[in-house]
Amino acid sequence: MAEESFQERTEKATPRQRQKAREEGKVARSMELNSAVIVLLGFLTLYLTGPYLSVQLQQLMRYTMSNAPLIASADPTFVKVFGDYMLRFFLLLGPVLAVMVVIAIGVNVAQVGFHLSPKALEPKLEKLNVVNGLKRLFSVRSLFSLVRDTVKLLIIGFVAYKAIAHEFEGFFVLPDMSTAQLAMTMGKMALVIALEIGAALLVIAVLDYAYQKYEFEKSIKMSKQQVKDEFKDTEGSPQNKARIRQIQREMARRRMMQEVSTADVVITNPTELAVALKYEPDNMSAPHVVAKGERLIAQKIKELALKHDIPVIEDKPLARALFRMCEVGQMVPQNLYRAVAEVLAYVYRLRGKAVSS
Repeated sequence: MAEESFQERTEKATPRQRQKAREEGKVARSMELNSAVIVLLGFLTLYLTGPYLSVQLQQLMRYTMSNAPLIASADPTFVKVFGDYMLRFFLLLGPVLAVMVVIAIGVNVAQVGFHLSPKALEPKLEKLNVVNGLKRLFSVRSLFSLVRDTVKLLIIGFVAYKAIAHEFEGFFVLPDMSTAQLAMTMGKMALVIALEIGAALLVIAVLDYAYQKYEFEKSIKMSKQQVKDEFKDTEGSPQNKARIRQIQREMARRRMMQEVSTADVVITNPTELAVALKYEPDNMSAPHVVAKGERLIAQKIKELALKHDIPVIEDKPLARALFRMCEVGQMVPQNLYRAVAEVLAYVYRLRGKAVSS
């Protein structure tokens, strides 16, 4: 573990590392992009719906002013009037607010997908560490944030100045306008300036997101040792896999040895090889190999055969051919039918059985 801390992280993050970082709330996300998109699309929504909202608010104000005496006599406390007007106000702005909520959720989902990370909300004591706080304060990320915010303020100021300068000639006619015209012109001008500032913010936010993506990929890189350790955890170490294969072979061998007791004959080499055959004329189209082995396993097969009174026949060429050409559970190949049939016929004669034609 001590060596890992000194290893350079040069390897791309594995899917498991990415998932782990995501569960901890570590994702490539730019809050600047959230703000820019909300500002830009929010003011765009106001710009598009502004005429409708303006007309509705004017009608509400006219109704209130023209019917003020009746309203005052019907509700001297103005409690009901205030409640009704607040409800109408929210109904008018409801679509705009709903669009803002959809935009806020959509821009987050577009960046990181839909994912809830409870671990990101857990309190961490290391965040209270003064030394770590100072390191973060003078880190490259903090320097980048300072430069970004400074550039952002300069760009916003420049864009706002250019937008106002573009509308400067129209300021001379403002005193000649009516109150309604003045409000309409100033509102439209403010929305246009806000849209231009929002567009500038969006450009900055896209660059910030690219930087956040780069920093995120850099932060989740892994060392070669970490990749090896993860592979061992997921796939298993070579030692464990070898142990599993050994256990599987032992279990298969036990099952094979249990089948020896059901065999009709064991054909041997005689000392190196042993192949146990089983044949049921009513259920099998040809004899099957139920067990085979060499050296110690062959000796064990012969011992089990003698224990269960199964004939052991010595036939070197046939034993070699069966051992080489057949796996446990397979049928005897057709080119060995005649030789195997002769052995089975001999066994049946020994047992006094009739050979099935």
